[in-house]
Amino acid sequence: MEVLDNITRFFGDDLKSSMTPGARLAVAASCFSIYAFEALRDELERIASLEFIFTTPTFIPGEATDKIRHEAREYHIPEPVKENGFFGTEFEIRLKNKLTQRAVAKECAEWIRRKARFKSNCTGAPMQPFACVDSDAQDVVYMPLHGFTAVDLGYQRGNAVSNFINRMDEAVATERHSRPWRSSSTTSCATAAC
Repeated sequence: MEVLDNITRFFGDDLKSSMTPGARLAVAASCFSIYAFEALRDELERIASLEFIFTTPTFIPGEATDKIRHEAREYHIPEPVKENGFFGTEFEIRLKNKLTQRAVAKECAEWIRRKARFKSNCTGAPMQPFACVDSDAQDVVYMPLHGFTAVDLGYQRGNAVSNFINRMDEAVATERHSRPWRSSSTTSCATAAC
């Protein structure tokens, strides 16, 4: 086990080296940002697939803000805070200021259609955030993660005092954590609408 401090050793750089061609990536995190995709674009193009689970209910069809609902009118429409991170968090403002958001979003959407599958933890039960790279060379598990953003990869500055991530590549750790989303019957998931 190694500790990545995101100061001298970045989670994003280690993840890039772990994602060999044909590898499968699984991530459970609170948010997904197109700027994380942009930072890992070349490596994500080479992997076979991404399975992403939002650890809290996000992009649930019944909770969509643009869906017509038959209910009493309200004068205050709550903002879906959980879903805002997709287009970048408040700490990725420098990336937003480059005015490349539309181009990155289009490229990310096309990549998602080809290689990614998004789900959401609808149970309301807490879920441990992690990232797992399943490759022929070596399986690697990273935990805990806050989100899948440029800040969490270590490429942008955030407001956290520390952002330590444990990297585990020992067989004992990767066997238990490498595919919990496939065998778990306790996580009720719904496909995300991106």
